[in-house]
Amino acid sequence: MATSDKFDIDRAQQQSIDAWTAWKRDFLQHPGSHLALVLSSLVLFTPIALTLLLTTQTTAQVYDLNHLGPGGLATAYENYYHVLVEYGFWRLMLNSFFVAGVSTIGAITISLLAALALVFYDFPLKRLMFFFILLTLMVPFVIRVVPLYELVVSIGWHDTYWGLTVPFLASATGVFLFRQHFKSVPIELVETTQLDGVSSIAFLWKVLIPMTKGMIAGLSVILFISTWNAYFWPLIAINTEHRQVAQVGLQFLQSAQVGTLTAYNLMMTGAILSLLPSLALLIALRKYLLTTMGLKVN
Repeated sequence: MATSDKFDIDRAQQQSIDAWTAWKRDFLQHPGSHLALVLSSLVLFTPIALTLLLTTQTTAQVYDLNHLGPGGLATAYENYYHVLVEYGFWRLMLNSFFVAGVSTIGAITISLLAALALVFYDFPLKRLMFFFILLTLMVPFVIRVVPLYELVVSIGWHDTYWGLTVPFLASATGVFLFRQHFKSVPIELVETTQLDGVSSIAFLWKVLIPMTKGMIAGLSVILFISTWNAYFWPLIAINTEHRQVAQVGLQFLQSAQVGTLTAYNLMMTGAILSLLPSLALLIALRKYLLTTMGLKVN
């Protein structure tokens, strides 16, 4: 056991040395590219760093130009407590989790079934239907929002979770990606399962989904983040405050004041809270997302 542990440690150290050596060699060969990446990373990270800094300060410290450093942990705790508990932001985040989770699961399921039908079934106007699905990708949401809103109101879904989630269940991107992936399945495998009497749903569950796990995970990240960050549709579809989502709930924090001063520290705290779930999911499933987008993952 000791020998195996020593071997693993030595191998890990050698891998770290090799990676560092490769990075230095690449940096010396392309210094301009590395400097450009560093500068662009700083530009992207600076607003987030400033936002985090404000979440640790009191309202008075935010307006005090002589106090540019971070506040204390106690102040940060009070800011997050005020936003989550006193302003009820925890409820809005739960609403966002529910809407984004249900919409993502529903969109993945419907996209898988649609791709299964488009690839392995023959029916009239199949190609025309697929082109119609692709056509919806070219129609901006702002053009569809008025008839969609009228439809939701007419069926009594306005100011309900139904009206908030069902419009996100259709994903032309998901249908397209799954269709293209299913078309790469060997025809021999399909014929074998048909001879064995495997039903279409069983074929999807036991064969296609295991072969598509990476793409499902990557597409789930895209769908979850896009639904989590949705603002315009929840703003017009929901009137009741406790049913709203976190992104719309950020505007509720604009009324937060300490005396005559706007509490920007609380606003930035809400922004960080609304950012964390998407960021955590993006980091956790980064590999699958890059694979879905056709990018090389080291």
